[in-house]
Amino acid sequence: MKRLRLASLLVPVLVAIGYGPAPASAATGAGVGSVPQGTQDNWTYANSYAAHNVTNVFATTQQTSCYTPEVPYSASLAPNDGYTGESACVNKRGRTLSTTGEDLGPYPTQAGSNPGSPAATPMLVKDHSESDIRVDPTNPQHLIGSSKWVVSAEGYNHLLGFYESFDGGKTWPVQGHIPGYEGWTDNTDPVGEFDGFGNYYEFNLPYEFFYNADGSHNYKIGTSQEPNPVVPAEAVSISVRPHGSTTATQWLTTHNGHPDYVATYDAIGNEPDKQWLTIDNNPKSPFYNRVYTMWVDFHHATPQPFVSYAQALPDGTHTDWSVPDKLPFAANTPQGATYLLPHVDPSGVLYTTLTNFTPQGRSFAVFITLDKSTDGGVTWKSISTVVGNVTSPPLLYANTGFRDGIENTLTVGPNLVKGNYPLYVSWEDYSAGVGNLILSASYDGGKTWSAPIQVNDNATPVDAFQPNLTAAANGTVSVAFYDRRLACPAQGTPEAVGAGLALDQVNDRFSGSLPPYGALNYCVNASIQFYRPDLTPIGHNVRISQRTWDPQLNEPRPSRIGSPEGFIGDYYGNVTGVNGAGVLSDYTTSTSTYNDGSNSNHYQQQVIATIAVP
Repeated sequence: MKRLRLASLLVPVLVAIGYGPAPASAATGAGVGSVPQGTQDNWTYANSYAAHNVTNVFATTQQTSCYTPEVPYSASLAPNDGYTGESACVNKRGRTLSTTGEDLGPYPTQAGSNPGSPAATPMLVKDHSESDIRVDPTNPQHLIGSSKWVVSAEGYNHLLGFYESFDGGKTWPVQGHIPGYEGWTDNTDPVGEFDGFGNYYEFNLPYEFFYNADGSHNYKIGTSQEPNPVVPAEAVSISVRPHGSTTATQWLTTHNGHPDYVATYDAIGNEPDKQWLTIDNNPKSPFYNRVYTMWVDFHHATPQPFVSYAQALPDGTHTDWSVPDKLPFAANTPQGATYLLPHVDPSGVLYTTLTNFTPQGRSFAVFITLDKSTDGGVTWKSISTVVGNVTSPPLLYANTGFRDGIENTLTVGPNLVKGNYPLYVSWEDYSAGVGNLILSASYDGGKTWSAPIQVNDNATPVDAFQPNLTAAANGTVSVAFYDRRLACPAQGTPEAVGAGLALDQVNDRFSGSLPPYGALNYCVNASIQFYRPDLTPIGHNVRISQRTWDPQLNEPRPSRIGSPEGFIGDYYGNVTGVNGAGVLSDYTTSTSTYNDGSNSNHYQQQVIATIAVP
């Protein structure tokens, strides 16, 4: 999300911005507290990383990236939380810091910019927020991750970037910003997928803003302050990395002589967001290599979801995008729909969940519905309501500044169960006054859904959030998520030094003492839970982050520099593939500010966790 876009809920959002936790409901939501595997103590959870032979690799510290941003931003929050502002891409001797081989700019799409844009010099990429990861179906050792490539955390100034592995995630030698859309202030919301030929598609969301005097973001167009009046103010667009590419600059970014737009928007009140894509890369499907893109147009008061598709071609090009078509949403969701998460089952049937937020008291009631297409995205039907009246988390979680992310996640099982490919949906539930993650399945094409169960198995109430589902080739289902059950490290320990807690000295949202040594429901880990196709749990939650980290450090400020709202990402990546030893493995990519020896500034980095799929 480029910014909170629940435009239809403007007044309730202003109410819900209150920074304390939402009051618990009289009754907890369906599935809350129903933990089939039972709870586990924190010591067992903390040691599950080693017990399950999980590995962590800090991917984005392996190269140094720079690019010339369209809009420079000089303000800084230093020294609190480790902030360092925006920095030129040179060392003290004036030599470039970039090791990626990418084009440092300026760029073709920056031609025609207004005075003051682009920046005079390339800037150093410091933080890597939000994350997605994919495995090449033609080569399981080939992985590409993408994230926000941030040159100024204080200004939320970023493009999309990528990091690439050719050895099953052990090393990530090729990295850089994703080219073609540098002429916009930001390019956001990382999501990609491989086609059946091994070409990688990234679905972009470039948009323009300039900074007001207080550091807030101004989206007005047609003014002298608009950074670049030559390009559309906002767009959803594609970049393709052709199969066999080995350098940072090998991307296809144009189609029919212009940037590869799926749709463009210039009018205030028609603004795209929450774009997602999937590609049917199953050779047995009747729609093999069809690329499906979805996004939401926040059209004045009602968010309207759209779909468009094209056919991928072997050389990395594709056919023209179809005319964007509106997706239906259920009659009981008058507020429109958002959070589109398309997935294709092995027979070529296409599904997406849609999420609606309805005002309810001081919080929101969430309705998750399901749409289905059996003819390659041409026509659609609204199939069912997965769940309704779910209490959503507040905008900002307790004690820290990072905001809530995407409410739910969807995946499709690869093997038939009772004659159908199973569907799985997980969502956040805040009815107990903390974040819990709930899971349900459908074994009849989405018509009906199983009794919901709780995913997180912490013994004491703390926040679990941002679930991401995937299903392995053997049918095993995994839910990866962020987890706050472990206290921040104690003062004087090597863990506290590595976590950089001494930098965390100003936090108006925390009532305890700072730095937050030993603080509860504050620091963050990443976790995963495995299930059989029938949702029988396989063991307990497993800790997949080796180290606990502080989300306050260097978090981008998506609203303005003076706002308490921070950002660790609205989601993170989860995918499965076969590693070099032939072991079916789960790969996640998530944020951490821990210093493993390669992150002395405690910037937000992307950490690849690998664990064998049971």
